[in-house]
Amino acid sequence: MLDAYQDNRTSRTLLWVFSGMVLLFLMLPTLIVAPLSFSASDLLEFPPRQWSLRWYETFFSSPAWMAALRTSLILGVLTAAIAVPLSFLACFAINRLGSRSAAGVYALLLLPSVTPGILLAIGLFFVLAKLGLVGTLTGVLAGHIVLAIPVSVIVLHPALNRFDWAQAQAARSLGASWFRTMRDVILPQLGLSLTTAALMAFLTSLDEAVISIFVANGPNSTLPKLMFISLRDQIDPTIAAISTLWTVLISGVVLFINLRDRGQTA
Repeated sequence: MLDAYQDNRTSRTLLWVFSGMVLLFLMLPTLIVAPLSFSASDLLEFPPRQWSLRWYETFFSSPAWMAALRTSLILGVLTAAIAVPLSFLACFAINRLGSRSAAGVYALLLLPSVTPGILLAIGLFFVLAKLGLVGTLTGVLAGHIVLAIPVSVIVLHPALNRFDWAQAQAARSLGASWFRTMRDVILPQLGLSLTTAALMAFLTSLDEAVISIFVANGPNSTLPKLMFISLRDQIDPTIAAISTLWTVLISGVVLFINLRDRGQTA
């Protein structure tokens, strides 16, 4: 009995040590970039010899950076607003099918998430070029929606599978239309999953760079694309400030999702 307890305690200790090492490895770039963003130097140097907020001031005072930020935020909101309803309807149809064809549709919806990003971007570029949408906000939005739908489907599909459809049948048997049943019975109980899917779709759009590099240009360039161009042309410490702000924003959204999930299950 004592030997089993000691073995179990040793295993848990090793697991915690291994998890800590993985977490440190994942966090190390952020732990380096964040101090760089407060450097007063014109070059990226670590550790900074002098501290300053000049690169944050440069970012917020730059019309180009602000325009790219505005474009990214608009795209993120529009992507979530379009991808989540489409994903919900697709998952609803998959749930109602309940056959082999449903598995095929589900796999098709997840296909963009397993396709190499560069191939997807090239394909979208040629399609959008034929439609005259390259460089437009609509074209970039279409590419972001393609990537956001698989993320939303992964969140919504299990939620719909867990839903008690007897409630919807009871509402229908009492005379409620499908629209009222969806509004008053189904959607309120799936609110957490829908919110999570919307936030994940927003983050997917916010962080997308490859498709934006191929499809976006001019005033519709996104912040990740502008960051990539800045790093290609010159070493600008403003990138460190933007990366830090981006990390804080994404971490805040992920933390909100986790806290909301815990509050819902508590």
